[in-house]
Amino acid sequence: MKIATAAYPLDVLTSWAQYEDKIAAWVADAAINGAKLLVFPEYGAMELATLAGVDVAANLEASLFAVSDRLAHADNVHLKLAAEYGVHIVAASGPAATATRPVNRARLITPSGMIGVQDKQIMTRFEREIWGVQGGNALQVFETAIGKIGILICYDSEFPLLGRALADCDIIAVPSVTEALAGYWRVRIGSMARALENQCITAMSSCVGPADWSDALGDSFGAGGVFCPPDVGFPPTGVLAEAQINVPGWTYAEVDLTQIARVRADGVVLNRTHWADQAGRDNAAINVPLL
Repeated sequence: MKIATAAYPLDVLTSWAQYEDKIAAWVADAAINGAKLLVFPEYGAMELATLAGVDVAANLEASLFAVSDRLAHADNVHLKLAAEYGVHIVAASGPAATATRPVNRARLITPSGMIGVQDKQIMTRFEREIWGVQGGNALQVFETAIGKIGILICYDSEFPLLGRALADCDIIAVPSVTEALAGYWRVRIGSMARALENQCITAMSSCVGPADWSDALGDSFGAGGVFCPPDVGFPPTGVLAEAQINVPGWTYAEVDLTQIARVRADGVVLNRTHWADQAGRDNAAINVPLL
């Protein structure tokens, strides 16, 4: 199976048709190249706010609801494309209104017309202190025709217990948007660590380039990447594919999920199986003066 992860630039949209054409072109490109799972980035849906005008898109509070109002319509676009091309799509996440404050929501869309919803769990400082975005639903393990898939949105990938909750997944998608190289590397390191400890595949996507019309996004630095356990049958670096920073487009990787099962059963190491051996050790450290 081939995975495609996006390095996705955000546009100022002047019409809904422009958005439909953009998404259709991206999906068609990945499908023509043989991809069966497509991963778009965190907050890639923020470009929908520009349909309400750049003044709305530039307003932190108004932009949240301008995007939320259009997410269902965006999902319909993805549903049509997923069915047409026979692909699974992790649609770009965006704010979704709730009874309290908006959440940061990604959706896994299948060619059979199903939609799985995954909200970000842990907010960054900007999201919680300035933007007022909150954590949403529990972590989901989506059972699909191409394997068990989970989603850790950006910052979530940096927390091992969240990753462990998805230990049954064959693939963990990591949609991200980061404003500096340091942020990109935090998420990438987190993605690689989750692949190591869960002995699974992680697929990181990124927003790239400027979005000067949004105080929430600004300039984004990132790249697509697909990571694996550095074990038998996989690259010793743990990197199946990586792109150059801030070059828009898809990054592709061929993935053999049967090899994931083999490594989990009889790898050089068994991180996933030996996770429980940590019990009782994490609090065992004591201070030893060596003065």
